[in-house]
Amino acid sequence: MKQNLALFDLDNTLLAGDSDYNWSLFLIKQGLLDEKTHQARNEQFYLDYKNGNLDIDQFLAFQLKPLSEHPLAFLDALHVQFMQQVIRPMMTQKAQNLVNQHKAQGDLCLIITATNSFVTRPIASAYGIEHLIGTDPEMKDGRYTGGVTGVPSFKEGKVTRINQWLAARGQTLASFATSYFYSDSHNDLPLMKLVSHPVAVDADTILSEYAKQQGWPQISLRD
Repeated sequence: MKQNLALFDLDNTLLAGDSDYNWSLFLIKQGLLDEKTHQARNEQFYLDYKNGNLDIDQFLAFQLKPLSEHPLAFLDALHVQFMQQVIRPMMTQKAQNLVNQHKAQGDLCLIITATNSFVTRPIASAYGIEHLIGTDPEMKDGRYTGGVTGVPSFKEGKVTRINQWLAARGQTLASFATSYFYSDSHNDLPLMKLVSHPVAVDADTILSEYAKQQGWPQISLRD
């Protein structure tokens, strides 16, 4: 019998909030980023994302630079704090129940997110999801460079990355009986249109309207 594939977006889908946006706020609170220069840009990038006109290259240059300024051990310790103070309160029981349900059915589960894998891998682990596709920060000699490795998993980039990931396993989307993709954002429409069972989760206005027209299920994972 064919296995099912369950893909999950992370920010504002499994999480009741945005890990990327809040990582910058967290660094500002820790005194590691200047509030004046970073707060306004962070807000603008977040607005651009919601409006569907984010310049992903500019955003990643902004978002990954702080990783290049500290040793990995320091960043890892900082992330533990970030998980406790910021992320855990955003993790909902409904989201965990959905993940558990797919795992119990034996489905192959994967988080696919535009947010970088440094920020998101521990969150995926906290949900009990082994597989993660995030935008990969470049590393050299055990330190982040501030650059990106490979294709950012954003918009059409999510399609590229899932196809690459499945190909490495000798699979395609057609290998699965049912392929689910849960997302809140119209930025994810390129991948949502390819799976057999797209689900809009606490969807933005554009996605909600599109889902309604297509007859896609719409759910909430907020507790």
